[in-house]
Amino acid sequence: MRDGFIKIAVATCDIRVADTEFNAGKIKEAVSEAYENGAKVIVFPEMCITGYTVSDLLLQEKLIKSACEGVLRVASFTKKTDALIFVGFPFEYGSKLYNAAAVIFKGRVIAIIPKRNIPNYNEFYEARHFTPGPEKPVIVGFGGEKIPFGTKILIRNITDGGEFTAAAEICEDVWVPCPPSVSHAMNGAELIVNLSASNELIGKKEYRRLMISALSGRLMAGYAYSSAGEGESTGDVVFGGDDIIAENGRIIAEAEPFKNGIVYGEIDIQKIRTERRRVNTFNVLHDEDYETVDIALPLEETELARIPDRFPFVPDNEEQRSERCNEVLNIQAMGLKQRLKHIGAKTAVVGISGGLDSTLALLVTVRAFDSLGLKRSGIKAVTMPCFGTTDRTYNNAVSLIKALKCDFKEVDIKKSVLQHFEDIGQDYGKKDVTFENAQARERTQVLMDIANMVSGIVVGTGDLSELALGWATYNGDHMSMYSVNAGVPKTLVRHLVRFTADTAKNKSLSKVLLDILDTPVSPELLPPKEGVISQETEDLVGPYELHDYFLYHMLRFGFPPKKILRLANLTFDGIYDKETILKWLKVFYRRFFSQQFKRSCLPEGPKVGTVAVSPRGDLRMPSDASGEIWLKEISAL
Repeated sequence: MRDGFIKIAVATCDIRVADTEFNAGKIKEAVSEAYENGAKVIVFPEMCITGYTVSDLLLQEKLIKSACEGVLRVASFTKKTDALIFVGFPFEYGSKLYNAAAVIFKGRVIAIIPKRNIPNYNEFYEARHFTPGPEKPVIVGFGGEKIPFGTKILIRNITDGGEFTAAAEICEDVWVPCPPSVSHAMNGAELIVNLSASNELIGKKEYRRLMISALSGRLMAGYAYSSAGEGESTGDVVFGGDDIIAENGRIIAEAEPFKNGIVYGEIDIQKIRTERRRVNTFNVLHDEDYETVDIALPLEETELARIPDRFPFVPDNEEQRSERCNEVLNIQAMGLKQRLKHIGAKTAVVGISGGLDSTLALLVTVRAFDSLGLKRSGIKAVTMPCFGTTDRTYNNAVSLIKALKCDFKEVDIKKSVLQHFEDIGQDYGKKDVTFENAQARERTQVLMDIANMVSGIVVGTGDLSELALGWATYNGDHMSMYSVNAGVPKTLVRHLVRFTADTAKNKSLSKVLLDILDTPVSPELLPPKEGVISQETEDLVGPYELHDYFLYHMLRFGFPPKKILRLANLTFDGIYDKETILKWLKVFYRRFFSQQFKRSCLPEGPKVGTVAVSPRGDLRMPSDASGEIWLKEISAL
């Protein structure tokens, strides 16, 4: 459970209808298997001790008592098992029968949670046997102990460093307009379990899947759903054992259809808590009717089978990736379109270097102009060669502008920069930060002045990754009149350009885009060596795929460096060694905290994803905030 991870097992056992001894034995076998595989929460289906389809056998005293005995046998078996276990069974209280979940921990039944919503339609006729359970818990006797019985029960793990709260609902409870899980989550439950016996019908599986994933997202919770499977009576219906584990809107594990077994998944409680802290409309209730039962699981390392995505900003699936790219381009273009309309500008100025970022900015500007019905000649695409410009990037810039039929303008800034060096006393032979930044600021001045000349706006080219690292010249490429790439990380920039290359009908455009994609990322501020780029950005600040990974997990979920390093070591195993990842993690945090002053005065630009650094929206961070506690944690790793 370290770092917030807890392993969940959702199990559907082979059963025999009404054979409680056999069923208890199968449940014990599954508990052993799940526990050996590291599960700390184990969920079984609704009525699994007897079978959901026992029907009028529930009127038999023998079956009811046998079911309770079966639950107690399972509980006794778990005396040395550090896991929270949920088992479905029929429970009698006050001469009424309840469809319930026994909550078991270390040899004891610590709570009984009844089903609240009893279906009595179509193939379901539970009201024939069951009574809706009470919401407010009452104390009942079970197995010689006094325990709470009611819907409003929270099971809370109080182990330092492994805290989490779980709650349960049963089958139909999740299908109603306001499920009990809504109240559970708003009273602190980060994990909801559902003991279910949902039969299979055409289309029901997908509907159920969407419902559970959406509910877990709406509740910002983990959701473990265990459903009855093979072994239930097939007299009128069939059960497929559709076991599902979801986390905050995403299905992370799912059973193979019509095959009994155990499904595992790791829920990140820390991620859920961060999300709830971030979203202030997730209101916390303090319902006094709730009863909390405390347990203490040992704090252990959870072995992670779910490896985080290498590119969290880019979908793995090709079809989804294409849809995402088109959507992002439309968001960027719509932002620029509205800005142009609002100020009545019919021209835009873009500096084109032959690199990825300026290429994307030009592609977005073309989309915006096409959408407005403006002529592309109103796009003033400017190349500004200087000391570090290579033939390859220059030719690609020119070819790109021509392929898109924009207005081409070249301004060689060498003379201007050399004059500036003379004015301030900068030695040309001294290739320092002044040498580099003077070029970037001269380019910005040129673009701004051209924009004034044509009554247009300068479209910014810098991306999200560069802003996070502060890899921009203050009041140079850092500045523009509208920054279309400000919400796009570097790893996504590449895919957006690739998408355009793949879908372009213009073969010359596609050809130049592919060559731009093949060109090393560089600011080109130092003279080339033998005509080849001498200054590659990733050699200086580190691989952008690592920085985008760090950025995502830090800003999206607030993970500490130790956890990010743990996840990165898993994700990039075989790609980067641990020492390399740690090296660039230190660089990331150092630069992130020291460069906030550049982000505090960013020009406006569209947010396209869940991570952004706009000082007006997503990152209201003091420019002089100390990063010491983060850097200290990194130093200790």
